[in-house]
This record gives sequence, C-alpha cells and structure tokens, in this order.
Amino acid sequence: MRLIKNYLYNAGNQILLLLVPLITVPYVSRVLGPHSSGINAYTNSWVTFFYLIGQMGVMMYGNREIAYTRDNIENRSRTFFEIALLQVIMSSISLFTYIIIILLVSSPFKLYFLYQSLWIIAYGLDISWYFMGIEDFKKTVVRNSVVKIISVALIFIIVRGRHDLSKYILLLGFAQLAGSLTLWPYLKESVSKIGLSNLHPFSHFKGSLLLFIPTITTQIYMVINRIMLGQMSTQSLLGQFDYADKIIKLVLAIVTAASTVMLPYMANKFASGDVQGIKKSLYNSFDFVTAFSMPLMFGIMAIAGSFAPWFLGRHYVHTGYLMFLEAPMILFIAWSSVTGNQYLMPVKRAHEYTLSVTIGAVVNVLANYVLIRLLNLNGAAIASVISELAITGIQLWMIRKSIVVNKLLSSFWKYLLSGVVMFLVVFIINSHMTMNIFSLVVQMITGMLIYIGLLFVLKAPIIKQAYLVFKNNN
Repeated sequence: MRLIKNYLYNAGNQILLLLVPLITVPYVSRVLGPHSSGINAYTNSWVTFFYLIGQMGVMMYGNREIAYTRDNIENRSRTFFEIALLQVIMSSISLFTYIIIILLVSSPFKLYFLYQSLWIIAYGLDISWYFMGIEDFKKTVVRNSVVKIISVALIFIIVRGRHDLSKYILLLGFAQLAGSLTLWPYLKESVSKIGLSNLHPFSHFKGSLLLFIPTITTQIYMVINRIMLGQMSTQSLLGQFDYADKIIKLVLAIVTAASTVMLPYMANKFASGDVQGIKKSLYNSFDFVTAFSMPLMFGIMAIAGSFAPWFLGRHYVHTGYLMFLEAPMILFIAWSSVTGNQYLMPVKRAHEYTLSVTIGAVVNVLANYVLIRLLNLNGAAIASVISELAITGIQLWMIRKSIVVNKLLSSFWKYLLSGVVMFLVVFIINSHMTMNIFSLVVQMITGMLIYIGLLFVLKAPIIKQAYLVFKNNN
C-alpha cells in the first residue's frame, strides 16, 4: 500500500509538471518567440553540466544509500550529513569554475549564462534524494506543487515580451532555488545531530563518482543535440527542437515516475537479501511501463502534426514532425528506467549501467554529427531515438543471465497491437477535425477507450495487475 501511495504521489507530481507547461508553454513560446526560446535552451544546456558536476551523482547515490540505512536513525543521519556536505562542497567548486569560465569567454549570451548559474546553487542545496530514500514522497510533491503554482503566476505577471528573456531565466532559477530550500526544515523531525568531527564526506566520493559518470553521460546525450544544433544551425530552429523534446519528456515523466519510487524500494529489498522479491517486482514494473508507454507513444504520433502549431503557435509547425520522430523514445526510456534504475542500480551493478549510458552517449554524439548535417532538425530527433534504443538494448543484454528477458517481453505484442489500432483510429479522426480543446479531448478519450478495450480482449497482464491492486485496497 505504501508503494502504491508513493507512486501516486510521484505520478501526481509528474502530472503537475506536465500541466504547468500546458499552461505556460503556449504563452511563453508566443511571447518570447523561437529565437529567445532557443537562447534559453542553449544557455541552460551548458549550465546543466555544471550543476550535475556539483551534485556528483548524489541524486541517485544518496537515494540508494539512505534506503540502505533508513531503519537506523544514527546511521541514516550520518549518511545524510556526509553526502549533503559533499554535495555542497562540490557544488561550490562547480559554481566558482562556471563563473570564471563565463567571465573569461567571449559570448553574446554572457549575461544569460550568468543568470543560469542560479541552477547550480539550487541543485547544490537540493536534498530531495533524502526523502526519496526514506520513501517519503509526500513532502517533495507538496513542495513542488506550491513552488510550481507560484512560479506559473509570476510568469504571466513578469514575462510580457521578448525583451523579458532575462526575467524568465531568473524566475525559473529562483523558483528552483526556493524549492530546494523549502525541504530543509523537514529534517528536524527526521535526522539526529551528528558532530562535524564525526563526518567524513569524502568517504562517499568514490561511490557518488561511480554514479556521477552515468549521470553526466546521460545528460550529454540529452543536451548534446541542443548544443550541436546551436552551433550548426540557428537559435530559432533550436527553439523548435527544444519544445518538441520537452513535450516528449514531460509525457514520458508520467511513466518513469515509477522508477523514482521503485529505486529505494528495490535497494531496501536488496539490502535485506530478497532476490526473488526483486525479480517479481521487476517483471511487474516492466509490464506496467510497457502498458502505459505504448498509448502515450502512439497517441503523440497520431496528433503531433496538428497539435504543435495549435498549442505552441503557427511558427512551430515543424515541431509537430519532430514530436512524431521522437515519440518512440517514450517506450525505450521507459524500458531502460526499469532495467537500469530499478535493477542495475539498486543491486550494485552500477558499472554495467555506466557502460550502457556511456555507449549511448557516444552513439548519440556520432549520430548527431552525421544526421544533423544530413537532415538538420530531423536528424537530431532521429539521433536521440537511436541512442535510447542502443541503451535499452545493451541493458537487456546485460541482465539476460539473471532475468528472463523473454518473460519481460512476452506480452509486448498485445500492447503493440492495441497501440497500433489506437494510432490508426486517432490519426484518421485527427485528420478530419480542426485542432482545438474539444477535438483534443475527443481524440484522447477515443484512443483511451480503444486501447483499454483491446487490452481486455487480449487479456493483457496489466489488467490482472490492476484488478489485484483494486482488490487489495478494498
């Protein structure tokens, strides 16, 4: 029951993260325009590397280590303070390095780069990993909800034209910082005091570094296409790509919310030696993300062409084509979130996880270099899909000796068939309707009914899972 509540909390948080852009993106994309949106995407892509260097893989490492020690308050408290101190030290070094580089390098976007430094400070103080480790997702969800609602209101009040790009960047940075600070007061009731002389923060350096490598390499293939597009194309085209990528990742977040919840759960099972429980949870989780990602993937593909210019504005026609091309990432990332975050990471096979995402990053850079030159924006979208497919394939191969891969994929055809039929029906409806809020709702409901109906007919495992959950909670 606790696991279900945590998923619902985290899924609710991801839905909030999805709803906020649904409210703000149509406004911001029109007010700032593709060029200013591209500048924001370009400068934020660079600062991302620095705040990740500052975090040193703490988000995943801290989450896992707290899960290992959560039943002993003294060990848990010491672990928290040591990891948090390491995070602050590394973030301070990263911030200092970033500021020096920005001041020394000549760039027309120097001021925007400086404003983006707020993200380094915000992530340096982010301790959400602690509450995830003790499986207390309610606090992080409440925090995010309040901060997001306030920031949405401020966007409409403060950002009024293309000259307000600086205000927009500062607003997002301060909102992130406020979100990080609001979690600290909750520690009073959760950790005990540990003397500074008893803390050894750098004892966690090696462990966090091992998880930092896959984190930074993952980020490389997530932002390298933006950086390469910024260098090889125009800021306006980069803005088109950035919005397509953001919409895909926001939809994906609903599915991958399960991985955030399952990581500490699986880590705690591993610490207690429950190998069979880990495998059972893995099979169920894989089936769950397959069932949920398939309609999201095909639904995006069916409506993308008319949705993008309606939602973002008439200047974003090509964004729809990019969304169509990037949609398969929803399935591939959903799968790798299970094999990587829910299995390889909790059972201390981080080196294999690191290898998979490193290969994916290399594939992404090479594919971007070739395909952007050949296909421009479309090439960047295709390169992203290829790299995610590579990571998923490698991870499935890595776990083949401990997990029955055929069992993971045994019901895949049922979800695929249901998704294809849903896609064809919704695509036909979409081509005969003018895109507006009414037609969008009609298409979503129609697609959902067709997909769920076919799952019942084909007796997909997710139906049995849903029934058991409902039965156990009544």
